[in-house]
This record gives sequence, structure tokens and C-alpha cells, in this order.
Amino acid sequence: MTLAYSLPAVEPIDQTMRAELQHLIDTKTKPPGSLGQLETLALQMGLIQRTTQPRIERPVIIVFAADHGIAAQGVSPYPQAVTAQMVLNFLAGGAAINAFSSVAGVTLEVVNAGVATPLRAAAQLVDIPVALGTRNFAHEPAMTRAQAQSALQSGAARVRHHAALGTNVIGFGEMGIANTSAAACLMSRLCALPIDVCVGRGTGLDDTGLAKKRDVLAAALERHTNVTEPLDVLATFGGFEIAMMAGAYVAAAEARMTILVDGFIATAALLVALALAPAVRDYCAFAHASNETGHRRMLEHLRAEPLLALDLRLGEGTGAALAVPLLRAAVAFVNEMASFESAGVADRDA
Repeated sequence: MTLAYSLPAVEPIDQTMRAELQHLIDTKTKPPGSLGQLETLALQMGLIQRTTQPRIERPVIIVFAADHGIAAQGVSPYPQAVTAQMVLNFLAGGAAINAFSSVAGVTLEVVNAGVATPLRAAAQLVDIPVALGTRNFAHEPAMTRAQAQSALQSGAARVRHHAALGTNVIGFGEMGIANTSAAACLMSRLCALPIDVCVGRGTGLDDTGLAKKRDVLAAALERHTNVTEPLDVLATFGGFEIAMMAGAYVAAAEARMTILVDGFIATAALLVALALAPAVRDYCAFAHASNETGHRRMLEHLRAEPLLALDLRLGEGTGAALAVPLLRAAVAFVNEMASFESAGVADRDA
């Protein structure tokens, strides 16, 4: 595969400190394994940061927004104008991700990756659209390879910006009417699964709407049946926000950040990133299991254990924000909890 720019080099996590970190975790004043997934998180974060005292520094969630040409096929019950309206809601502080980011102590950034409606300048908006929405992949590829490459690079650049400010924990969210259709097609092609197990109700389709969506996406996959190379799959079915997320994942792993993976669309973007740089998987913590059809199958495909299962299906990075306190708890027990020896408590082998 030839790219117009070089993807960041992602190294698998260095395992040198695994035994030391595991011993530290096991000798805290608790039965081994009794903190469950928090212990797994603590170990992962220590390995990523190459320290026995992991920290959370300046956590960030980036919400990428873009529109999709496939919306013209009636695959969403909401009009495309909602994408721009929700971006304005993010900027005004009125969305769920704003509330949850505040609770979690997370810096929130909103990126216009390709909203169809031109947006007015705002201090809180990173306005870097690739184009005014993608084309309709029911008829033609959603974007060119050059546009896909540009979006990957732009997403990576946003992560590098935050890395330079000290961020070591990051999550990604999205906004884009019809982006569950793009995500379902990416999942189907990249995971080699039938579209029926990938497509869901999105923002609330009824049974008739779901059947229509399934038929539209099945026909689109058939039209582009020979598209299999990862970058081409992204260009054919993806959205600009999904492509920017994919580039952001790779750059975050390169920067040795702990990455909180959100729901269905965010995980579809991760599938693209993993196809381009498989070692990204080592840096990912999976925030939650979405209630959107297909997400649990994605998690099974990735052999991922989600931290939460709250029946969320909103997107925006909301699940990632809600998982940040769990990361805080994981590093807190490593750094603040006494060991059996320091507390003078007899362990089970005494």
C-alpha cells in the first residue's frame, strides 16, 4: 500500500516491566485479582507509560464531526442538518459529552472534519474540513484516496497537538448523521461479516426503516464488492470523521497514550487503524459495550473486554468520558494503596 505520507511508527508495548508491575499490584492489601479489570487497566497503563507509578495527565476527548452522502438514501430518521446543529450544541456546552467531560475532568475538543453546512468560526472549534461531506457510497466511493489520506493525517495532527501539551490519556467521539451506515459497512468488509449482523437502528429507525437501511447497505457492499484493501475500504465507505479518528488512534499509540475506545462508530474507526497499524491494539482500553447492533460483535472480533455496559448508543465519546474515572481509580490504587508489607498486614502466604 502506498500512502502520500508516512503513518506514525507504532511499537508494541514493551513488556520488560510486566513482572515488576504485576508483583506491585498483587502485593497490595487485597486478594490477588480482587479489583478485577482495574488491575488489568493499571498494568496496561504502567506498561504504556513504562513506570510503576502511572499517572493521568491532561485527559482529552476529541469529537470529530462530518456528514455522509449516504444520508440521501434515507438511512437515518434525522435530516443531515442535525450534524451542524449538534456541533453548535457542543460549542455551546449543551450536549451530553459536555456534561460528562465536565464530570470526568476532561478537556473537550470539537473538530469539523467535513460537515456539509459551513460553520461559523468559534474559539472552541478546530475547523479543518476535508470537504463539505462525503459522496454517496450507494453510487460511488465516499471519498478519494487522497481525501482519506488527508483526513488520516489531520486526525494524527490533532493528537500530536495534545501530546505536546502533556496529554497521556485520550478518547475520541463523533457526530455525523448516517455514520452508523458507514460504520456498519466498514465492519462488514474489514471483519468479513454479513451486513445483517452489522447494521442497527442508529438514531432510532423503526422496523421498516431498519429493513430499508439493511437493503441499501447490502446493495452498496455488492456494488463495491472488489474493494478490500484497508485504505480503499475507508475511502469507499467511511466518513471524514471516521478517517480522522483512525489517524488519531495511530498517532495516540505512537505517543504512548492510553486510548479510551468509545462505541460503534469509534470502534469501526479503530478497525481501520488496526488494519493500518496492528500494534495500536496494545494501547486501547474499551470504554463500554454499546447498545447499537454490531458493537458487541466488534468487541468479540477484537477480543476486547469493555469496562462498562450501560446500554448507551449516543456516540459523541460519551462512553469514553464515563470511563475516565475508572482509569483514575486504577492509577490511584497503584499509587496510594498500601502493600501487605508496608501496612503490616499478613498476606495469605504468611
